[in-house]
Amino acid sequence: MGLFAAQQAAEKALKALFEHRGQRVWGHSLTYMLEALRQEGMEIPEPLWDAARILDKLYLPTRDPNGLAQGAPTEFYTRREAEDAIHYSEEVLRFCGRLLGR
Repeated sequence: MGLFAAQQAAEKALKALFEHRGQRVWGHSLTYMLEALRQEGMEIPEPLWDAARILDKLYLPTRDPNGLAQGAPTEFYTRREAEDAIHYSEEVLRFCGRLLGR
Protein backbone atom coordinates (compact mmCIF):
# COMPACT_ATOMS: atom_id res chain seq x y z
CA MET A 1 0.00 0.00 0.00
CA GLY A 2 1.31 3.42 -0.90
CA LEU A 3 1.15 6.71 0.95
CA PHE A 4 -1.82 7.98 -1.03
CA ALA A 5 -3.64 4.67 -0.59
CA ALA A 6 -3.14 4.89 3.18
CA GLN A 7 -4.71 8.35 3.23
CA GLN A 8 -7.56 7.17 1.01
CA ALA A 9 -8.31 4.14 3.20
CA ALA A 10 -8.63 6.39 6.24
CA GLU A 11 -10.73 8.90 4.34
CA LYS A 12 -13.14 6.25 3.07
CA ALA A 13 -13.47 4.75 6.56
CA LEU A 14 -14.41 8.12 8.03
CA LYS A 15 -16.86 8.79 5.21
CA ALA A 16 -18.45 5.38 5.86
CA LEU A 17 -18.87 6.38 9.50
CA PHE A 18 -20.64 9.57 8.45
CA GLU A 19 -22.87 7.56 6.08
CA HIS A 20 -23.67 5.14 8.91
CA ARG A 21 -24.71 8.12 11.05
CA GLY A 22 -26.98 9.39 8.25
CA GLN A 23 -24.70 12.34 7.57
CA ARG A 24 -22.72 13.52 4.59
CA VAL A 25 -19.27 14.98 4.61
CA TRP A 26 -17.35 16.61 1.78
CA GLY A 27 -13.68 17.02 1.12
CA HIS A 28 -10.60 15.00 1.85
CA SER A 29 -9.32 16.37 5.16
CA LEU A 30 -9.35 13.73 7.86
CA THR A 31 -8.71 16.42 10.46
CA TYR A 32 -11.80 18.30 9.29
CA MET A 33 -13.88 15.13 9.45
CA LEU A 34 -12.72 14.37 12.99
CA GLU A 35 -13.50 17.94 14.00
CA ALA A 36 -17.02 17.57 12.61
CA LEU A 37 -17.47 14.39 14.67
CA ARG A 38 -16.09 16.12 17.77
CA GLN A 39 -18.57 18.96 17.31
CA GLU A 40 -21.32 16.32 17.29
CA GLY A 41 -20.17 15.25 20.75
CA MET A 42 -17.98 12.30 19.79
CA GLU A 43 -14.79 11.83 21.78
CA ILE A 44 -11.78 11.60 19.48
CA PRO A 45 -8.66 9.97 20.99
CA GLU A 46 -5.61 12.25 20.89
CA PRO A 47 -3.46 9.86 18.81
CA LEU A 48 -6.13 9.93 16.11
CA TRP A 49 -5.67 13.68 15.67
CA ASP A 50 -1.96 13.18 15.01
CA ALA A 51 -2.68 10.35 12.57
CA ALA A 52 -5.18 12.52 10.69
CA ARG A 53 -2.81 15.48 10.47
CA ILE A 54 0.00 13.34 9.11
CA LEU A 55 -2.22 11.56 6.59
CA ASP A 56 -3.76 14.87 5.45
CA LYS A 57 -0.31 16.02 4.35
CA LEU A 58 -0.06 13.01 2.04
CA TYR A 59 -3.19 13.67 0.01
CA LEU A 60 -1.78 15.89 -2.74
CA PRO A 61 2.01 15.65 -2.90
CA THR A 62 2.04 11.86 -3.12
CA ARG A 63 -0.05 11.72 -6.28
CA ASP A 64 0.28 15.08 -7.99
CA PRO A 65 3.24 15.40 -10.36
CA ASN A 66 3.42 19.09 -9.40
CA GLY A 67 3.01 18.46 -5.68
CA LEU A 68 6.74 18.83 -5.09
CA ALA A 69 9.20 21.38 -6.48
CA GLN A 70 10.57 18.84 -8.94
CA GLY A 71 10.88 15.12 -9.43
CA ALA A 72 8.44 12.31 -8.83
CA PRO A 73 6.92 11.68 -5.39
CA THR A 74 8.63 8.27 -5.30
CA GLU A 75 11.96 10.08 -5.15
CA PHE A 76 11.07 11.88 -1.92
CA TYR A 77 9.23 9.41 0.29
CA THR A 78 10.81 6.53 2.15
CA ARG A 79 9.71 3.01 2.98
CA ARG A 80 9.55 4.06 6.64
CA GLU A 81 7.16 6.89 5.81
CA ALA A 82 4.96 4.42 3.93
CA GLU A 83 4.97 2.02 6.88
CA ASP A 84 4.11 4.87 9.25
CA ALA A 85 1.28 6.00 6.97
CA ILE A 86 -0.15 2.49 6.96
CA HIS A 87 0.03 2.41 10.76
CA TYR A 88 -1.80 5.76 11.02
CA SER A 89 -4.40 4.61 8.53
CA GLU A 90 -4.96 1.44 10.54
CA GLU A 91 -5.59 3.57 13.66
CA VAL A 92 -8.35 5.42 11.82
CA LEU A 93 -9.77 2.16 10.46
CA ARG A 94 -9.89 0.60 13.95
CA PHE A 95 -11.60 3.69 15.37
CA CYS A 96 -14.24 3.66 12.63
CA GLY A 97 -14.61 -0.11 12.83
CA ARG A 98 -15.43 0.04 16.54
CA LEU A 99 -18.10 2.68 15.92
CA LEU A 100 -19.51 0.69 13.01
CA GLY A 101 -19.68 -2.45 15.14
CA ARG A 102 -16.98 -4.36 13.27
